[in-house]
Amino acid sequence: MYKIIKRDGRAKRAVFETVHGTVQTPVFMNVGTAAAIKGAVATTDLREIGTQIELSNTYHLHVRPGDEIVKKLGGLHRFMNWDRPILTDSGGFQVFSLANLRKIKEEGVYFHSHVDGRKIFMGPEQSMQIQSNLASTIAMAFDECPSSVAEREYVQNSVDRTARWLIRCKEEMRRLNSLEDTINPHQLLFGINQGAVYEDIRIEHAKRISDLDLDGYAIGGLAVGETHEEMYRILDAVVPYLPADKPTYLMGVGTPVNILEAVDRGVDFFDCVYPSRNGRHGHVYTSDGKLNMFNAKYELDDRPIEEGCGCPACRSYSRAYIRHLLKAKEMLGMRLCVLHNLYFYNHLMEEIRDAIDAGCYQTFKKEKTARYLASREN
Repeated sequence: MYKIIKRDGRAKRAVFETVHGTVQTPVFMNVGTAAAIKGAVATTDLREIGTQIELSNTYHLHVRPGDEIVKKLGGLHRFMNWDRPILTDSGGFQVFSLANLRKIKEEGVYFHSHVDGRKIFMGPEQSMQIQSNLASTIAMAFDECPSSVAEREYVQNSVDRTARWLIRCKEEMRRLNSLEDTINPHQLLFGINQGAVYEDIRIEHAKRISDLDLDGYAIGGLAVGETHEEMYRILDAVVPYLPADKPTYLMGVGTPVNILEAVDRGVDFFDCVYPSRNGRHGHVYTSDGKLNMFNAKYELDDRPIEEGCGCPACRSYSRAYIRHLLKAKEMLGMRLCVLHNLYFYNHLMEEIRDAIDAGCYQTFKKEKTARYLASREN
């Protein structure tokens, strides 16, 4: 159940109750594609740094170790020792990212595995079956994510097919949740709005999927090549046509400033690989922008990454030590940077929730954005 407890302009402050616990929104979902956060981060670490919900990927877990194996081991929560909510992406984004390895037809998508080249077929029913085996809290509907620069005719045909697929997803999930051997018979389904940068296609699709009364609604196909301004324009156009009394999820976004702007437009679920990916390369987030920990100026810097930060890295280690670890190619350096970045994102969302609760989100957003952009290290 999703309940809005405060509004500040278009920004929403809500609670989302699931079978695996309650999520306070706006929320950032920490991305563990293959049931683990890249950077040697354990689920015990995720609890310590304030992670509310973790995201894993249907396609990758289907390829390795196999969703049937995960089911035999009790589902994804038991497999990875995580007792809080999990959202599984449907595999639809791989339709976009593995363009040279797939063929799209009405029944679904034919892939060649990026691991061993074997043939894989995934359609709406298969995606739901895999996600049911994984037993995630929230399953995403199977869709195609068209390129933001695709021709209008292609995008329209793609969106029409995605709408038909969504109906099949809903019917299959209803069937799967009724089976006796289903691990999570309370699995939720989120639909995905697509339409590239065409406002009218986006709006019409939003209207169509809203009629299906799903558990939540995502906006996909953004942050894939369009400008930030185009992304904000699409959010301004489409969010008002998605159900306000259901969670709104902006997929694959993004930078701290992107999140601040999207919250201001009514979005309350986010995910992105930036914190872990940047951390693995020694780039860390602070309230004053990103720092490159490889820079020589940190060689003798005995301060933490960010003064006052409560993450495991900042509580115990200096910039100089972390830089040394990175230069020496010690895995601990990468791990500490990833932990800091995930903590930073989780804490940013906590600050956002507090600002909405206090009715001062506009002031908070303006001050946070100005400070972040003004002092950004190049």
